[in-house]
Amino acid sequence: MNTTAHPGTDTSRAQLAPWLIVLAGLAFMYVPSFVDLFRGVWSTDEQAHGPIVLALSIWLMWRKWPQVEALDDSGSRPIAAWPVLIFGSLLYALGRSQGILLFEIGSLVWMIVGILLLLRGPAALRLCWFALFFMLFMIPLPGVVVDTLTGPMKMAVSYVAEQILYAAGYPIARTGVMLQIGQYQLLVADACAGLHTLFTLEALGLLYLNVVRHASVLRNVALAVLIVPISFTANVIRVMVLTLITYHFGDEAGQGFLHGFSGMVLFISALLLIMAADSALRFGVKGRLAQ
Repeated sequence: MNTTAHPGTDTSRAQLAPWLIVLAGLAFMYVPSFVDLFRGVWSTDEQAHGPIVLALSIWLMWRKWPQVEALDDSGSRPIAAWPVLIFGSLLYALGRSQGILLFEIGSLVWMIVGILLLLRGPAALRLCWFALFFMLFMIPLPGVVVDTLTGPMKMAVSYVAEQILYAAGYPIARTGVMLQIGQYQLLVADACAGLHTLFTLEALGLLYLNVVRHASVLRNVALAVLIVPISFTANVIRVMVLTLITYHFGDEAGQGFLHGFSGMVLFISALLLIMAADSALRFGVKGRLAQ
């Protein structure tokens, strides 16, 4: 019995081998890190967006994978590939040994950049730039940065929510980030209006922008700028809904909503606001082109 070799199959295996080696190496380095994240900060309300961002980043990379794989791998590779890989490795070693998540998880982006440059060149990096940028939103920030920026954000969200509900005739008052409505007191927590929540909504807005891919540069830029106030508005809506549920149905209902559906309200509000702003921009761009 004669066995006929298939050159195409051998070529495919040869092309796939470097990627399998890279995948095995990345898994060896980062699977323990992500296990620690799932058991640690990603299990908290403030960092619950991390796994979502990771999954979406993998999906964004997978969308571009056929184009990356189709690139010619016989051309010259930029000399920067190895320094980037070395820098990512040192960053990982420092972060892992010292427990600095910013370095440990952030090094993954540098490693992927170096690998793409080494195996497929700058063209692959241009194809995957958004997936790599989006991955930044899953990196845990230092506590001192979060605490410094979260305080003013919670104050602003509390103030706006109080003013709107007071204008609507509700018996509400505010002391710092503490809202008093009727006989109930509510503390605006980091999970309701903190920096991590803003990061989550920013990631959602940028993902929407990347998926719809409008031809108008003006429309894309304007929508990207509007994501910041939209994120703030969605946080205000979340706090107002929580406050009204507590006032009308009691503290137990408010706490149940906080742990069950407040995140859903936040994302739905943000998505609807983004779509509304996008529709308004569409009419604005059409009106400008018609002039």
